[in-house]
Amino acid sequence: MSRFVLIYGLLAGVISISLILVSFVLGGESGTGSVWLGYLIMLASLSLIFAGIKRYRDIELGGVIRFWAATGMGLGIAVVSGVVYAIGWEVYLWLTDYSFFPEYAKATIEAKRAAGASAAEIAKLTKEMADLGKQYTQPLYRMVMTLLEILPVGVVVSFISGALLRKHRFMPYRGRTEP
Repeated sequence: MSRFVLIYGLLAGVISISLILVSFVLGGESGTGSVWLGYLIMLASLSLIFAGIKRYRDIELGGVIRFWAATGMGLGIAVVSGVVYAIGWEVYLWLTDYSFFPEYAKATIEAKRAAGASAAEIAKLTKEMADLGKQYTQPLYRMVMTLLEILPVGVVVSFISGALLRKHRFMPYRGRTEP
């Protein structure tokens, strides 16, 4: 099982961080692009949780897996994926000289200003961004925040996958067919 967890977790993590960074580069918005696009990318890459559990169920277990075993395997894949994602994010920050958060804060404040916020609201947001920026310089805080982006998606996908794949009649393994 651990081989499947590592393989599918590594794949999901690499795909997640790669596609999100590509969306940053192509979006040209200094990392302030669509949050929905980011979570859609995570959901798509974390569909490998389902694929990993199904492959393990079909190949190693003869087509039958219990809910908690499937869910546990999915959570393992999600954790591996999350760690890869967080490491990838740290590498990106290092390569860009940690410019993400200052640019993000600036863009957030400008968006609020463009929306017609009052001077008091802008001042409050500026202080909040400055405080958050100080916290974001701490690697442990940054890693936890990065993990909290992707792990909830992985948990949901793990429970859904476990619930679906515990039923041996759901997408049963048909074996190899010869051409």
